[in-house]
Formats: sequence, C-alpha cells, structure tokens
Amino acid sequence: MSEASPKPIRSLILGGVIPVIAFTIVEEYFGILWGVVAGMVFAIGEIIVEWTKQKRVSPITWGGGVLILLLGGVSIATREGIWFKLQPALLEGVFGAVLAISCLMEKPLLVVMAREQGMFNRLPTELVPLFTKKFFGLTWRLSLFFFLHTALATYAALHWSTRDWALLKGVGFTGSFVVYMIAEVWILRKRVSRQIGQDRVFPQSG
Repeated sequence: MSEASPKPIRSLILGGVIPVIAFTIVEEYFGILWGVVAGMVFAIGEIIVEWTKQKRVSPITWGGGVLILLLGGVSIATREGIWFKLQPALLEGVFGAVLAISCLMEKPLLVVMAREQGMFNRLPTELVPLFTKKFFGLTWRLSLFFFLHTALATYAALHWSTRDWALLKGVGFTGSFVVYMIAEVWILRKRVSRQIGQDRVFPQSG
C-alpha cells in the first residue's frame, strides 16, 4: 500500500509548512503585517523551488500558494492575521471534499491513483476487486479525517495562539496523519491476510 501513497496527499502534508513557520517567527518579533508578508514570500518561494526542481508545480502547491496569497492579502488589508491562519483549514477542507466527491462519483481518488501507478497490475487478477473495495473505503475514511481536521484547524485559527496553531499544522497534522495511515495499513494487512492468505497478498522478502 505504501507504493500507492498518493503524491497530492504528501504535498498537502508537507506543503505550506515553511510559510507557516516563517509567519510564526516573523509575526512574533515584528507583528502580524510582516509575518503575513513573510508567509506570502515563502509561499511564492515554494512554487519557484518546485518548478525549478521538477519543471512543474503540483495542483496542491498551486492551490495552497494561491490561498496564502489571497488570504494574506485580506489579512494585510484588514490587519487581521486570522485570514492567513485559515489557509490550512480551507485547503484541508477542499481536499476532504475532493475525496468525498470522488467516491460519490464512483471514481474514488485513491483507486484512480493506484491504477495510474500500476499497483493493481502487480496483484493477482482475482485480488483486484478486493483491493478496489478496500481503497474505496479508505478514500471515504480519509475524507472524514480531513473534515475533522478542518474543524480542528479552524478552531485553532480562531482561538489558539499563533505558536500552537503552527504546531498543529507542522507537527499535529503530520503526526496524526502518519499514525492514522499506519493503522489503516495494519488493519488492511490483517483483514486481507485472513481472507486470502498473507503470502499471496504481501509476499515476504528473502
């Protein structure tokens, strides 16, 4: 399953962390205005660095960067840092909606990505329907995870200190996502191995 980990989700987890750190540090010493400006500058920097390295920019990076610039502009105009702080919540909410809508359209995002990466091609033919069903369920549960975290991130933006809000984005979200996915993989292995036989589904090395 790790081979099918979708790059957009990794971009969502890692993207935007540097602008958040920049905003937090600069805001603490120089105030909200300069903190927002620093976050916006680093958001542009993330886009430039990704383009330089990969000759393309992922939709998640574009979306996160544009949101930072738009909400940063509103924060500067209103002199309220809350708008900038809402960016992670909005981005996570949008991604949760994309996951949910893909399931409603019967084209679950994780299934589509697994097929594009050729994961199903490496499985015995009779196991493809089983894994398709499991990935469909995982897509639904991931959408719920993102919606719950959107609510928490919104509350943090409104009521927590800037430092605690940044910790939620940089450490809390990443840590909770990693723990959640480890649990999902463990449960998947247990359930599938009981149904089919572990050696056929997850061949042991050596």
